[in-house]
Amino acid sequence: MEKIVLVLAPHTDDGEFGCGGSIIKLIARGYRVVYVAFSAAEQSVLPQFPRDILRHEVVEATRTLGIKESDCLVFDFAVRKFPELRQEILEKMVLLNKEYQPDIVFLPSMQDTHQDHLVIAQEGFRAFKKTTMFGYEVPWNNLDFRTTCFYVLDETQLQTKIKALQCYRSQQHRSYVTEEFIRSLAITRGTQISQRYAEVFEVVRLIDN
Repeated sequence: MEKIVLVLAPHTDDGEFGCGGSIIKLIARGYRVVYVAFSAAEQSVLPQFPRDILRHEVVEATRTLGIKESDCLVFDFAVRKFPELRQEILEKMVLLNKEYQPDIVFLPSMQDTHQDHLVIAQEGFRAFKKTTMFGYEVPWNNLDFRTTCFYVLDETQLQTKIKALQCYRSQQHRSYVTEEFIRSLAITRGTQISQRYAEVFEVVRLIDN
C-alpha cells in the first residue's frame, strides 16, 4: 500500500524550513508527500510583489523538493487570524485525514509562539491523534524545543532544501532565509548526533504498526 506523509504548514514556506530535507529523504524512500499550507499570507506580502506571489512560489519550492503539484494544497485562511478560525481549520484537517489517511504527519511544535503555528499544532493533534506526528523546528518562534527525533541529511539533500527556499523570492529579506542560517542549523543539529547535517523534530506521537 502507498505510504503517505502529510506536511501541515501554517503558511507557505513553513514546511520547507521545518522538514524540507526530510521530505526529500522520504520521497526517495517511496513515500508520497502531500503538502498543505493553510495560508498564502497575502496580507504580509511586501507591496512590490503581487499579493498572490506565495501561491506560485510554494508550488515551485515544493516541486524542487520532489512533491507533485497536485499534492501541494494552499488554503485561504487569513494570516494571524487562525485563533478565530480554529474550528474551521480543525474541520479541514478532519477532511484531510479522511482523504489521505497519512502514515506520518509533520506539523509545528507545540512550543511555537506564533499564534497561527500554535493553532495548527493543537488542532493537528486533535485531527490526527491516531497517527505518528513529528513537530518541526522553527527556531525563531520556538520558546522551547525537545530534540527527540533526528533525520540525518547529506549534502545533496541540504542543497536541495536551500534551493527550494530560494524559490521564495518574496521572502529573501528575512534573516532566516539565508543559506548561512539554514546550513548552520543543519550543522548544529548534525553535531548533536555526530553527523554532518540533520533536521530535528519533537516526537508528538509515535505509532508502530
